[in-house]
Amino acid sequence: MLHPVVILRHLLSVLLLPFVMVVVVPRWLTTTNVTDSRWMNGRPDELLGRLAGTALFFAGFVLFAWCVWLFATAGKGTLAPWDPTKRLVAVGPYRHLRNPMISGVGAMLAGEALFHGSYVLAGWFACFMTFNHMYFVMLEEPGLERRFGSDYALYKAAVPRWLPRTAPWKGE
Repeated sequence: MLHPVVILRHLLSVLLLPFVMVVVVPRWLTTTNVTDSRWMNGRPDELLGRLAGTALFFAGFVLFAWCVWLFATAGKGTLAPWDPTKRLVAVGPYRHLRNPMISGVGAMLAGEALFHGSYVLAGWFACFMTFNHMYFVMLEEPGLERRFGSDYALYKAAVPRWLPRTAPWKGE
């Protein structure tokens, strides 16, 4: 059982980071941008896009929630840079992919774009993933190398950043 203070730390980091990216920014973009032409507006395949978007959003949410749980239990920290994990998390989806949490958030954003058939939300998804790629390459990964040393170097060499391994990494 997680201590209430730990739960509050995670709730704060989720509200300040992914919630803003997945809920606040898309809401702001779709309500303030009158030039967003929808690609499925009234088309017969709109239902298919909505179903695919819902499935992608739900899958991304499950992956994201699993990663937050692993950060709390295996990593003893949060997703927030100001309260990072104390241990290297290389279990669960992290055995296939170095950044499954961001992939989960990206899947939620892509799901929103599909659900709404929105070019603006598709652009937001592309910007989010591009920014995160640059952040991970320039800041996050060098910081993890400093914090976790050779353990992270071995992990980084074996587990891809964005495209998952088919076989789980076993720490070899």
